[in-house]
Amino acid sequence: MPHASKKSLALSLRNIYETLAISWPTVLEAAISETTKEACDRRLDSWCKKLVAHANMQVEVTGRQLVTPGRTFLVMSNHQSHYDVPVLFYVLGPNMRMIAKSELFRVPVFGPALREAGFIEIDRSNRQRAIKSLEIAKAEIEKGVHVWIAPEGTRSKTGELLPFKKGGFNLALDIGASILPIAIQGTRNALPAKGVRSTPNVKVSVKIFPPLEARDYAAPDAPSAEMKPARERLMKDVRALLEAGLS
Repeated sequence: MPHASKKSLALSLRNIYETLAISWPTVLEAAISETTKEACDRRLDSWCKKLVAHANMQVEVTGRQLVTPGRTFLVMSNHQSHYDVPVLFYVLGPNMRMIAKSELFRVPVFGPALREAGFIEIDRSNRQRAIKSLEIAKAEIEKGVHVWIAPEGTRSKTGELLPFKKGGFNLALDIGASILPIAIQGTRNALPAKGVRSTPNVKVSVKIFPPLEARDYAAPDAPSAEMKPARERLMKDVRALLEAGLS
């Protein structure tokens, strides 16, 4: 049974190196117009496995059978740590892209790599740009790519769920998405929000819940008067599942 170890700056730096190691080829391929989703998927698959292995995480998954082949999901999870990202790719596979805040896309090398690999930038301070981002997410789901969004919008410092943003739920109702709720517990012990040093040998629990069908709350073409209460019910139900998974 793994046991928690001392915090390590070296481990964090090693994982930053691994992240840059997959970012550079993506940026270089983009410069000569040779970026492909397949190549990016291979890098993401290798990257997430390396980060989990470097940290010697014990990742326990329940509900994996609910991720049925051929179905595309709008993945919604809580967000406690930067390690949530490799853990989710480790569990769900590389055919997924995340909606990420615009600040990440301004990081040298890493930001352009995110963009070229198909990750979706969202600027919540600009309503028009935010709407455009959700339209891009819609297109990805329609192409069969899972899209992950953290409805809290940022990492929780305490591990408790923060208030939810509405954008992801508007997207779900707009396209009649299948929402896959996932509760992640333990990544905060590996690296908390605003932390710098990583702790190896932690136990991480990933609980996958049965999908919620947005169409069961409102039809995509329902009158706008019906959408707000439908969205509130959907937000409430997703939150209840994630809270149950964290209890």
